[in-house]
Order: sequence, then structure tokens, then C-alpha cells
Amino acid sequence: MFKLIDFREIFTAGMILFAVIDIVGSIPIIIDLKRKTGHIESKKASIVAGIIMIVFLFLGKEILNLIGIDVNSFAVAGSFILFFLALEMILGISLYKDDQPETASIVPLAFPLIAGAGTMTSLVSLQAEYETINIIVAIVINIIFVYLVLRSSTKIEKFLGSQGINVVRKVFGVILLAIAVKLFAANIQNLFI
Repeated sequence: MFKLIDFREIFTAGMILFAVIDIVGSIPIIIDLKRKTGHIESKKASIVAGIIMIVFLFLGKEILNLIGIDVNSFAVAGSFILFFLALEMILGISLYKDDQPETASIVPLAFPLIAGAGTMTSLVSLQAEYETINIIVAIVINIIFVYLVLRSSTKIEKFLGSQGINVVRKVFGVILLAIAVKLFAANIQNLFI
């Protein structure tokens, strides 16, 4: 097993996951969810996201095939979720409604924000190129970083201030919208082949 560990693969897979998860870019969403629900369980959200990612790494293709969904359809569905989250950020509206949300730790934070369709699609793609053990290590490193960002969200909010958060929220809303469009465009054509 230790022969299979390749730090270059871990680094590359880790950077790909870091870019797709984009926890730094999600800070405005995290702060907004924290305001709506009162608190976020950082540990719970991180652990659940990590479990979802590792389970999907091993069973993703089989689960999708079992229910008759291909990876491209899954990615297109994920692009819609990202699209609506981006609209919330850019327009300052609330599309996700929950009468009495107790916590946002699982939905929408752990899934689909951290371990969403983009992340899962990336995991399936990484599996074709890298050893599974290296992808798992990359997932663990990313989840530790996610936990640290979630844990520090109050300090980050104080540092940025309300105006700073609004600016960052709009900017990352546009970036998230672009990611949603890219994910949609990259996968929609494969549905009609």
C-alpha cells in the first residue's frame, strides 16, 4: 500500500479538489447560512462531507448506474443547484426555504456545497488517473482545511465586516455562476450523444 502513495498524485488530486470544493469562495455562503440558522456544526459538516466523498469514490459509478443516472446527468443537476446558490448570492434573494432550520450543517453545507456534483464528478474523473489511496489522502487534507475554514467563519466575518462580506459574496456569486455554467456546458452535450 505504501508503494502506491505518490506525493505528486496527492498534491495534484488535492489541488483539483481544492479548486472544485472552493471552500474559500464559499465563505459568504457559510456566513449567510450561519446567520439564517444561528450556528453551523463545523465538525459534523466536515465529517459528513468527507464520508460522502469517500463513499462516492468507491461506489459513485455503481450508485448512479443502479438508479439509471449517468455522471453527465448528475453533473447537470449539480450545475442547477450551484446556479441557484449563485443567484441567491448575487441578487440577495432567498430561494432555499426552510420554515424552521435548526442547522445547515448537512444540507446544503456538507451536500451539495462541499461534496456536491462538481466534487463527485471530479472524484470519478480522478479515479481514472490516480491511485485510490492518493485520492483518499487528498480528500482528507481538503476536509481538514474545510473544517478549519468553517471553524474560523466568525473570525473571517469580523475581519471582513458586513460591507466586505457583501462585496465578496457578490464576486464569488458571479464565480459560482460561471462554474455552474461551465459544469452545465461541459456535460449537457454528452446527454444527447
